[in-house]
Amino acid sequence: MPRVALVGAAGHGAKHLRRIAAAAEAGQLRLVGVCDIRPVPAPQPFFTDHRALFAATAPDVVVVATPPHTHLAIALDAVATGADLMLEKPPVLDLAEHDRLTAALRGAGRCCQIGFQALGSAALAQLLAAVEGGRLGMVTRIAAAAAWWRPDSYYTRAPWAGRRSLHGRPVLDGALANPFAHALMDCLVIAAAATRHARRAPGGSAQAGGRPDSALVERYAVRDIEVDDTANLRLRLPDGPSVRVAVSLASTTRIAGEITVYGTEASAVLEYPTDVLRLPADTPARVVPGRTDPLANLLAHRADPAVPLLAPLAAARPFTAVIQAVVAGPAPHRVASAHLAAQSDGPAIPGVAELVRAAAATDASFAKLGAAWAVPPLSLEVAGAQADPA
Repeated sequence: MPRVALVGAAGHGAKHLRRIAAAAEAGQLRLVGVCDIRPVPAPQPFFTDHRALFAATAPDVVVVATPPHTHLAIALDAVATGADLMLEKPPVLDLAEHDRLTAALRGAGRCCQIGFQALGSAALAQLLAAVEGGRLGMVTRIAAAAAWWRPDSYYTRAPWAGRRSLHGRPVLDGALANPFAHALMDCLVIAAAATRHARRAPGGSAQAGGRPDSALVERYAVRDIEVDDTANLRLRLPDGPSVRVAVSLASTTRIAGEITVYGTEASAVLEYPTDVLRLPADTPARVVPGRTDPLANLLAHRADPAVPLLAPLAAARPFTAVIQAVVAGPAPHRVASAHLAAQSDGPAIPGVAELVRAAAATDASFAKLGAAWAVPPLSLEVAGAQADPA
């Protein structure tokens, strides 16, 4: 029975703890230890230092659910002990860290699953099959729209929340990097499926893209934070479909998260948080039940390497390349208070839900759509997304 340890048991880590404890109760694994810098209700043994946890328990698998800027150091220590990894998203801060972790995993013969749980969706699997099977024709573009509400307390929940750096160290937060990471990652995975279909089509290029090389981005903040809470990103993929992700955390009207795939013959829509899917033959949209848990998939892969990982580290390289390019740019544009509506727990952008949906539908920037608070998008190079180093 695999020995599993959890590092990071508060906040989002508490969800991991509940799932791991349930799996242990079901006899699927043995929970050998939990670590957090703060005391949390957890099965014993409990540690406040992950290195002490590893030394005392010799885990086979380590689940890391700590803040993103702490991931690499913990992951490297876990791999050095001989453990496989389940690493929360966003996995690392940049491609240099990605390459360091890749080299460590390769040298130790270990594997790493990233916590993009939306990739385990049966609805996404059906959409990918439709794309690769040509049911939409040639995919021309992919667009995501999502609008949520995050109160002031969201940005005070931890010292790193809403920060670009902390104590001189880079921090990875922001709408695109964190809460809407699944929207961006799903779009990139769908784009890769579209590229595979294009390669097989008559006259298709063996060099067809699938990974972005440049971007146009708008980033905004409605309060005094260092990262974006509202963003509009357009990615260029060489010889592949364009990708647009328009999102906001300053909306009092909710759009759960819609990904629309536009093809030459038909379109499809996936509401990725709820697994509601509309394929060309579906009227109306339907819920597609079933999600494969990333940790369960990792354990199955360990037992039988023929079982592919849902989200191996290599698959997250384009995501990391995009986020690296975005956060390396200028700070987000602060939306003036004259354009905001005060709520009891923070400022909102009136009409932003309709705006992000329009941006996705028309493949347009907020500025082009006439938002009074918008500024022209910034052009960025997305370097290093193409492949992991040999």
